[in-house]
Amino acid sequence: MNKMSDNPPIHVVAGVIQDARGRILLTRRTLGRDLAGLWEFPGGKVEKGETAAIALGRELREELDIEVQPGEFLISVPQAMPHKRIVLEVHRINRWQGRVRGLDGQALAWVLPEHLGKYPMPPADRPVVAALRQAPLCLVTPSPATMSDQQWLAGLDAALAAGIGRIQLRAPDCAPSRWRALLDEAVARARGKSSQLAVNGDAALAEQYAIGLHLPERLLMARKARDFSAELALSAACHHPDALRHAEAIGCDYAVVGQIKPSTSHPGAPGMGWAGFARLREVSSLPLYAIGGLGIADMADARAHGAQGIAAIRALWQQGQGAASSAL
Repeated sequence: MNKMSDNPPIHVVAGVIQDARGRILLTRRTLGRDLAGLWEFPGGKVEKGETAAIALGRELREELDIEVQPGEFLISVPQAMPHKRIVLEVHRINRWQGRVRGLDGQALAWVLPEHLGKYPMPPADRPVVAALRQAPLCLVTPSPATMSDQQWLAGLDAALAAGIGRIQLRAPDCAPSRWRALLDEAVARARGKSSQLAVNGDAALAEQYAIGLHLPERLLMARKARDFSAELALSAACHHPDALRHAEAIGCDYAVVGQIKPSTSHPGAPGMGWAGFARLREVSSLPLYAIGGLGIADMADARAHGAQGIAAIRALWQQGQGAASSAL
């Protein structure tokens, strides 16, 4: 471990400021600063003795000439830079007063949420865009081999009805002919719903059904380029820093990282814990879903350590079924 990684991270705070038209404010880093020319959510360093809320109010007053009321916590992103480590803590701004202007001569841009990804940003700010725009939950389906077709499709229907934003379709030990029939049904049932489907490990099936592709780590590391439609989501399972770096290098859209806690899927494995997850978060700017022994109750911890959200098999399968039952 090098000396830089031994140093405690610098605590930085930023705000998501939204105007009446729904646009979000970005500021451009000025010449002479690290990462000059990139766009970021406005804020700055938390000084000794300050809370994050006090620091955010001071920074936005000094930078933008506005008085703000920090609101809901959004995400905290650990990030390693060549010469330092930071943790970027981000809050929504509930209310603000004054006329926004760049007191440091920085350029300002009011950007519609769907256009945020077009602006080049520091690595720590990119997961903030994902937290604002992308789904917080990723269901990994249990194998159909453990149940009947009707049970598996009922579970999928429940997840779709619950609005789980990403669903990874996984079928270990399922006969290929049966799996294709279930995929036909799954894709038809998801049509018009808000959930984004991905198939585990089979690029040909993903292309055939025009859905996303999820790569287990061994397939990720064997892949030298994206080689997958830019219109469809490509994701990967990552357990090590090199895998995360490779996923980002070949153009994956997000990654699933774990395991965090002991789980029935991996009996005897202790899990990396949230501290281990945060260390992996530092090396990548991709949206990361934490997996392994987690459920909805872990969402606050996940966001506090830089996760986009939670990925799970049993917890979210049961969550979907519970939500569907309560709606009856």
